[in-house]
Amino acid sequence: MSRNSKIRKTAILLVNLGSPDAPTPRAVRRYLAEFLWDRRIVDLARPLWWLILHGVILRIRPKRSARAYAKIWTADGSPLIHFSHLQASRLAERFDGSGIKVGLAMRYGNPSVKQAYLELDVEHLERLIVLPMYPQYSRTTTESVRDAIKAHPVSAQTSFIEDYYDHPAYIEACAEHIRAHWSQWGRGERLLFSFHGIPQRFADAGDPYPRHCEQTSALIARRLGLPDDEWMMTYQSRFGREPWLQPYTDKTLEQLPDQGVKKLDIFCPGFAADCLETLEEIAMENRDIFIEAGGEVFSYIPALNDSTVHIDALEKILTEQI
Repeated sequence: MSRNSKIRKTAILLVNLGSPDAPTPRAVRRYLAEFLWDRRIVDLARPLWWLILHGVILRIRPKRSARAYAKIWTADGSPLIHFSHLQASRLAERFDGSGIKVGLAMRYGNPSVKQAYLELDVEHLERLIVLPMYPQYSRTTTESVRDAIKAHPVSAQTSFIEDYYDHPAYIEACAEHIRAHWSQWGRGERLLFSFHGIPQRFADAGDPYPRHCEQTSALIARRLGLPDDEWMMTYQSRFGREPWLQPYTDKTLEQLPDQGVKKLDIFCPGFAADCLETLEEIAMENRDIFIEAGGEVFSYIPALNDSTVHIDALEKILTEQI
């Protein structure tokens, strides 16, 4: 067989954040050590940060985080990994017969980019399309994926989809997903869009992430026909003591009942798959905050996950690149 006959013209690589291999302190410690050492995540001087990370954080946080992961762990393992595999599998079905293979990698943990390259047989590719599963671009996430790709250079022509925060197919998928939830569970008095936060100084330095989040929220609300007083957006998952993007999700949930909002729907458009931040932080921890503050109904709208509307949208976004 000639070398040319082995060439698969194009492959697609989906890349999400990642997850520990198990909800145990040891697995979480290994995951956090990789995640928190990334300069895109924490940009402190390396010697100082190494001391803080290994001397304090990795001694305390893994046990607490393992308990949180245990709350959302299923028979299929990590929800993020499970739904990501389903997304890759369903997209592979869509491209079946075209010679295009779909692979999956995590920025931290498993499957790694290196493992995904082996699965895709990148040495025999002409083109590789990388899709970071972050609709809204940020240097903390999207550029970190680019770092990982650059760390494993390939001869194939590589295309990188930086964002899709305002892509019509993505906006319609979010809107249709929310409509389906309302149809089944009813509709609250306010729809809140919650996005993962980043330090405020990152935005001040030019990271376009908050602008992307604002535009995504406005476009979904417009697609749903919502007036301005029926939706809002906030930022969650802050870490450390410095100011992060505001308004904060948890602080907002404490205040809404006193403002007359007793029935709330919440959706996290920046998460392509349900994970610790949506299932434990939002659907459990933040639900308790809202109810304890006087709220009556807290309805978490799941991430798009492997829903048909999501796969439709991803297929359109990728087909435009192909």
